[in-house]
Amino acid sequence: MSSKKIYLVRHGQTDFNLQNIVQGSGVDSSLNDRGRAQAHAFFQKYKDIPFDKVYTSALKRTRESVQSFIDLGLPVESFAGLNEISWGTKEGFPITPEEDQYYHYMLKQWQLGDTTLRIEGGESPDEVVRRMKPVLDHIMRQTDEKTVLICMHGRAIRILMCIILNYPLKSMDMFEHENLGLYLLHYSGSFFTVELYNDTAHLR
Repeated sequence: MSSKKIYLVRHGQTDFNLQNIVQGSGVDSSLNDRGRAQAHAFFQKYKDIPFDKVYTSALKRTRESVQSFIDLGLPVESFAGLNEISWGTKEGFPITPEEDQYYHYMLKQWQLGDTTLRIEGGESPDEVVRRMKPVLDHIMRQTDEKTVLICMHGRAIRILMCIILNYPLKSMDMFEHENLGLYLLHYSGSFFTVELYNDTAHLR
């Protein structure tokens, strides 16, 4: 495979983020005013990067976050394989103290290495890998795309970073994320390096 630069960002803020309501792949929310401002700030900083393609998940909050780049005429592809993890029966509901306790129990199990474990009614990290890896393989096969922009979701980014860097999935929580935070990745043709880690300088 040839070398490639990947600009990987999380979507902008939604009201669900603001109100501490579980989103996941089953909630197709839009950006709020702050999220749109974050998207604009990111665009202003990176609009002159010569992107060859924009990739998003199938959820509109990712496309809305990079719409200004698409409006420049850049080609775009959206894949459900890049969607956020499914939080199952918890999606669309506020995080109560009981839900928070359950969530942190699940995170602990994943950190201990049981990444086959699913949130009730949702997906396991292993299942996310199985739907995400074909999309990553597709992106990496496009030898004419030297610089790409990918907009995704928080937990999905943690999982993708483990795939890209060959880290065990139990390490995924080391990859922090913020709304419109940027990971800049360089693929040399044989391995990835991280040039920027959850960078938010453009939002200040």
